[in-house]
Amino acid sequence: MLDIRLLREQPDYYIELLNRRGGDFSYINDLLEKDARRREILGEVESVKAKRNEISKKIGLYKREKKDPKPLFEEIANIGQGINVLEEELKQLELDIHDILLNTPNVPLDDLPIGTDDNDNLEIKKVGTIPTFDFEPKPHWDLATNLDILDFERAGKISGSRFTVYKGLGARLERALINFMVDLHALEHGYTEIIPPYIVNAESMTATGQFPKFKEDAFKVVDERDLYLNPTAEVPTINLHRNETLSGDQLPIKYTAFTTAFRQEAGSAGRDTRGIIRQHQFNKVELIKFTKPENSYKELDEMLACSERVLQLLELPYRVVVLCTGDLGFSMRKTYDIEVWLPAFNTYREIGSISNAEDYQARRGNIKFKRDKDSKPEYVHTLNGSGLAVGRTVVAILENYQQADGTITIPKALIPYMKVDTIK
Repeated sequence: MLDIRLLREQPDYYIELLNRRGGDFSYINDLLEKDARRREILGEVESVKAKRNEISKKIGLYKREKKDPKPLFEEIANIGQGINVLEEELKQLELDIHDILLNTPNVPLDDLPIGTDDNDNLEIKKVGTIPTFDFEPKPHWDLATNLDILDFERAGKISGSRFTVYKGLGARLERALINFMVDLHALEHGYTEIIPPYIVNAESMTATGQFPKFKEDAFKVVDERDLYLNPTAEVPTINLHRNETLSGDQLPIKYTAFTTAFRQEAGSAGRDTRGIIRQHQFNKVELIKFTKPENSYKELDEMLACSERVLQLLELPYRVVVLCTGDLGFSMRKTYDIEVWLPAFNTYREIGSISNAEDYQARRGNIKFKRDKDSKPEYVHTLNGSGLAVGRTVVAILENYQQADGTITIPKALIPYMKVDTIK
């Protein structure tokens, strides 16, 4: 969440930055009025408690001087009632302030492109050569159905729409990509490999910013413990260090996490209904970093390079864009999207996002570090990135490596994992 002290110091500046997201954040002024009243009450309570203590001291004196202390007891009782009223108001104000901050997104960096959606994102590079075909390229769903490696019809029978059964070399391709990505990030890029729980609690979803704003996108488990299916490995992996104070010598901490992710896709009705671009269940390899504040943007660029390396080794054409303010994720200050070329769509489509939340998630999750044993605790910066979305990488391989006869050539980097060089 946002640091309310910064909002106090420069309210107009931060409201203007937040408004670049496309909403009206003038309610920050109401938040600051509540905050001012909260601090006023704190002062009043302390003052009244000091007065009560003074009166309490007089009681012993009255008793020694044989005076009736009853008026003092009545005054203390009245003061106590007044304190209770103030503390009830204080409690409500603090709940209101906390709720408003939980529902307020992170502040975009002031140098991000200003825009409303992905049409306003800024392209910063293109890598690789877009393939040319001497035949009409097919979409991945037709290729996969003809090769009998993805079964959409039976998945619909088993579960419903937006689910897929992977079969034969399709299943092997998915598994090969998971192993390839995790090996690359763990063995070459120096990330610690983890497989976190696939079910998370509400506290974990709140810490990373999924709750309360996007609760409708989560799959809730029928269980009295308020549990949810993991929507992205970012959630369990960031929460590894919730409510912890790390040593500065440990930073940066780097994790690569494989999980199956689950999303309702509540706001995506009618979008990408064919194929496996947008599924309720999908596999993903994630990159997570906990860093010192002064190093987080250097670490962000290094994370971007690690994600790009996956596509470079697979020899898939892609581009990198900086997200505009209107397309920026709720918890993030800056995000790069990697978009891979998909011939059947004749365009680039997102295959990974690499983001810096700065201290926004760390404040929600109470994740701090100390530079040395005598230092005051500070909030870490948290970064997360796709390394990459596995299903969409399958799509990119099927469409970019398709042959005129409908077979799929396997990228050289994957042959050791696939044990074949062609899907046919």
